[in-house]
Amino acid sequence: MSTGIFFSIFLTIFVAELGDKTQIATLAISGTSQRPLAVFLGSSLALVMASLIGVLLGGSIAKFIPQLFIELAAAIGFMVIGLNLLISSSGNGRVTSSDK
Repeated sequence: MSTGIFFSIFLTIFVAELGDKTQIATLAISGTSQRPLAVFLGSSLALVMASLIGVLLGGSIAKFIPQLFIELAAAIGFMVIGLNLLISSSGNGRVTSSDK
């Protein structure tokens, strides 16, 4: 195992997951639960399984689609999400019946 890749992925995922909706949901559930160990184990297993699916699909997709196209699709996807967030936050944040 390459320690450089391991620590790079660990740091990237750790920072990306801080304060996201999964962490907020886990915080809310643990606040109402009397079983914090069960919440920790359940949320940990869910993150591990989601990562496993990503790794398996990523490895499979990379065999058929060139890396450049995968990176381009990811970049475009993140730009669309970012632009969508910028546009929605620049307004008053409320949706009216005329916006629908």
